[in-house]
Amino acid sequence: MKKQSAIDPSRRRVLKAAGAVVIGSITAYAVAKPKERAIKVVAKKFVFVPEEIRVAKGETVVLQFTAPEVPMGFNLADFNARVDIVPGKVATLRLTPDQAGSFIFLCDVFCGSGHEDMSGTLIVT
Repeated sequence: MKKQSAIDPSRRRVLKAAGAVVIGSITAYAVAKPKERAIKVVAKKFVFVPEEIRVAKGETVVLQFTAPEVPMGFNLADFNARVDIVPGKVATLRLTPDQAGSFIFLCDVFCGSGHEDMSGTLIVT
């Protein structure tokens, strides 16, 4: 004697269709989600390399900072973005600019006699 399923066939079709929609939606989101661009930045006495960072408005970037010599800081005041950069570690800052223009960033941790001139520009197009 065959055991009957507790779910009738029409309900089973609806559940299968709903599952397919959910799986399709998850797959579409994963494919359509824009990838974040990683930008490596070295903070060294007394310059950021690169000094100019170009991104598109609305583009999410991950800035990956390293400092080979002494502790540094990164401050992009126009976007309220800040991070400490410690030698031997990678400091990350996720940024999605919501306005176009040129924005100055600077080192905000005293790093020596050239500290006052340590700055760069974020250009958002």
